[in-house]
Amino acid sequence: MLYEIIMAGFGGQGIMVMGQLLAYAAMLEGKEVSWMPSYGPEMRGGTANCTVVVSSEKIGSPIVSNPTASIVMNKPSFDKFEPVVKKHGILVVNSSLVEDKSQREDLEKIYIPANEIANKLGNSKVANMVTLGAYVGKTNIVSLNSLEESLKKVFSNKKKELIPLNMEALRKGMELANKA
Repeated sequence: MLYEIIMAGFGGQGIMVMGQLLAYAAMLEGKEVSWMPSYGPEMRGGTANCTVVVSSEKIGSPIVSNPTASIVMNKPSFDKFEPVVKKHGILVVNSSLVEDKSQREDLEKIYIPANEIANKLGNSKVANMVTLGAYVGKTNIVSLNSLEESLKKVFSNKKKELIPLNMEALRKGMELANKA
């Protein structure tokens, strides 16, 4: 089993948190994991992406050129990462900010209006969890229980009151992916 995921968007969209959460959840399940962040030069609003590799075997390199999946939160990320996803890979798109549709016939595409869903849940900042939930729901890469345990690690005592909302966003994304 090998999953190579690139998550990308603007700084401030919680891209790194998505990656950390998935990496921690996979570690809790005893899987081999690498997580590699990449930031643009801006403090907020610039580009941000991270690569997460989850495997049942040792990982040779955290560098991924052609991922098995990409989660894109904005148009520049769609333009950059949609073309490099491996054939028969998965593309999760935040359709709230990306109107384009992939023309590739060799991908499984999941369009999630993540910002609208997050706003309905009461906090626009959980759009990242909606898209991550969609990916996890489609692949079953980790369990919902592992994600919840990981949220407790990623969100320190300062932010622990946000865990229920983030879990709700993950569940909503999973539900939507299973309908897609």
